[in-house]
Amino acid sequence: MPPDRRSFLAASAAGGVFALAGAARAADRPGRTKNTKFAVNVEMWWSREKDFLKRLEAAAALGFTAVEFWPFESKNVPAVAETCQRLGLDVAQFTVWGFKPGLNEPKNHAAFVEKVEKGCEAAKTLKCNLMTVVAGDDVSGMSQEQMHANVIEGLKKAAPIAERHGVTLILEPMNIRVDHKGHCLYGSAPAIKIVQAVGSKAVKLNWDLYHMHITEGDLCGHLREGFAADAIAYIQLADHPGRNEPGTGELNYSRVLKELKALKYDGWVGLECVPKRSEAEAAQAVHNADNW
Repeated sequence: MPPDRRSFLAASAAGGVFALAGAARAADRPGRTKNTKFAVNVEMWWSREKDFLKRLEAAAALGFTAVEFWPFESKNVPAVAETCQRLGLDVAQFTVWGFKPGLNEPKNHAAFVEKVEKGCEAAKTLKCNLMTVVAGDDVSGMSQEQMHANVIEGLKKAAPIAERHGVTLILEPMNIRVDHKGHCLYGSAPAIKIVQAVGSKAVKLNWDLYHMHITEGDLCGHLREGFAADAIAYIQLADHPGRNEPGTGELNYSRVLKELKALKYDGWVGLECVPKRSEAEAAQAVHNADNW
């Protein structure tokens, strides 16, 4: 056999071994994705694990480099910060103000401002600069226009605190068809309008693609509008129906993730979805959706 032929076959065999090794590494740590930075939601993933710190360890074991979670008050914030530092995890965002009491009710604004102040201190410990806020469920006797005006007023009061701490409050529109019937804020147009009315660099949107799809569809078109308005600071996803990982429903997330790349979004994408099968299989599904 000519030497060059022998060398070619040897190199090909070696290349095959390395390719298999690379595939094995991807299967072992699917959280290491090709195009998009994902932050796994450790409230919805590993939900049966009562020890919150073990959920962080499980996220790191799958190769994820960031996590997100819901209210910070129920967490041992210093322990979470220490564990994330040890594991090499970033905290992409957490929730500082939820559904009840509603931000859309002025009598709750003083408590909202106080909570934002405390949340900013937690964010400093966690080395996190994004905190989700929620508008609130409908208030009896108030029109949607009145409730949205109240949300704007509350955000204007808290914005200087967030600005001072270098934190961005990210307002999350929901969907009222499936998950949050009776909520006062849904869809991109009113959410963008609120952000523009507040007029602060510290108030943007948590753009959950799952909620947006159910509410209005045309995910890529509305994403372009949201970025053109400079209203988006964070993205979340889940497939529909079921609110599970990509590939389990009707959404073509490879296409949507490509659009995010084209729009030059380089922030985290939160995996606020419930694994339909095991967490490892869900992580691999995310990896596959991002492998374009």
